[in-house]
Amino acid sequence: MRIHFIAIGGSAMHNLALALHENGHAISGSDDQIFEPSKSRLQRAGLLPNSMGWDVNRITEDLDAVILGMHAREDNPELKKAQELGVKIYSYPEFLYEHSKEKIRVVIAGSHGKTTITSMVMHVLKYWERDFDYMVGAQLEGFNTMVRLSDSARVMVLEGDEYLTSPIDRKPKFLWYKPHVALISGIAWDHINVFPTFENYVDQFKQFTETISESGSLIYCAVDSEVKRVAEEAPDKLKKVAYSTPAHQIESGQTFLTVEDQKIPLAVFGQHNLQNLNGARLVCNELNISDQQFYEAIQEFGGAAKRLEEIAKNDKTIVFKDFAHSPSKLRATTTAVKAQYPTRELVAVMELHTFSSLNAEFLALYKGSMQAADTAMVYYNPETIAHKRLDPISKEQVLEAFDREDLMVRTDSDQLTNYLKGLDWDNKVLLLMTSGNFDGVSLNDFAQSLIEE
Repeated sequence: MRIHFIAIGGSAMHNLALALHENGHAISGSDDQIFEPSKSRLQRAGLLPNSMGWDVNRITEDLDAVILGMHAREDNPELKKAQELGVKIYSYPEFLYEHSKEKIRVVIAGSHGKTTITSMVMHVLKYWERDFDYMVGAQLEGFNTMVRLSDSARVMVLEGDEYLTSPIDRKPKFLWYKPHVALISGIAWDHINVFPTFENYVDQFKQFTETISESGSLIYCAVDSEVKRVAEEAPDKLKKVAYSTPAHQIESGQTFLTVEDQKIPLAVFGQHNLQNLNGARLVCNELNISDQQFYEAIQEFGGAAKRLEEIAKNDKTIVFKDFAHSPSKLRATTTAVKAQYPTRELVAVMELHTFSSLNAEFLALYKGSMQAADTAMVYYNPETIAHKRLDPISKEQVLEAFDREDLMVRTDSDQLTNYLKGLDWDNKVLLLMTSGNFDGVSLNDFAQSLIEE
């Protein structure tokens, strides 16, 4: 097939483009800006557009399909041309559904944890050499791309995002997938720019449960009261399986599962990750992986990129980066790190970067979310707020929202990194939390520079 990607540079979009290219399809694409690592990966595959911007001449009648990314706007000239020519236009999730219509679909949803759970399931299936297709929201060790599409696999594992499908399809992505096995990990209000009220946000997950196959399974985290309520109100036809935090213990900075008379060492830690692990185990059960098989495989799971990822370490200091940006994720991540390293001082730094986090009204939800940290810092860039066309926020508003008198607030990334470099890092843990990169900071390089000084 000849397939053109409008907004090829996105994390999900460029991975789908690479997967289809590897499968032998003729791929072209366009975008108005492409950042790393998408840029280099597309370039190595020969798929990087020759020039940035939109060009209607790229859209011709001999295209078999156009895949439209969320980054494009409704009035995108290439989209308009494709509509005029009658070229078949897919959104990203619609294309994945079309590919997987005859497969067993496993969909992992939730405000937090979905990438980690999807990654755990994929890790276990690969460990036992099961054939499966997948789509996941982070780069994983042992997987070349974040998407795999094949003719051979009978199962497809999908990370189910509740964000909008495309500029011309305003429903959540996960409503496309119609799972046979579904999981909901947690519900905490996010994407305030799309779902203006908590009730409206929760309703998306209610709709998700209604898309599950008639004989399907719903696995849900009963620790989360909102998830529990949504699951209990889900159609009675479903097989419903609850999970919670498994028995465990922490010894010398390592977490062990305790299963009957076994102590199972893990490379991941924290209450949420343990809940995620339990959910992944139940998903694997539905795919005929036994508990013992799961426990054997999961010991080697090191985590997904940017999900409590250890990026630097020496005898004195450990540095983690994490995708945490919403209040619930912030609270869970800081609490997990402090519990894992109780005798070390925890320095936690987060970036307000998303539409929701930079919204003055939403800020109030961050109250108490960094209390587990010994030293807490919040960074935001006023130019990012202006670019997103949001009302400006002040340092005083941030201080009041987080409700922590000793909170440090920075708006200049150079000042932030220089301050951190000036600290004594003996017996400390640094936790960097952002869905961005603190305005151009290479977090891995910065972490290495700290431990080498």
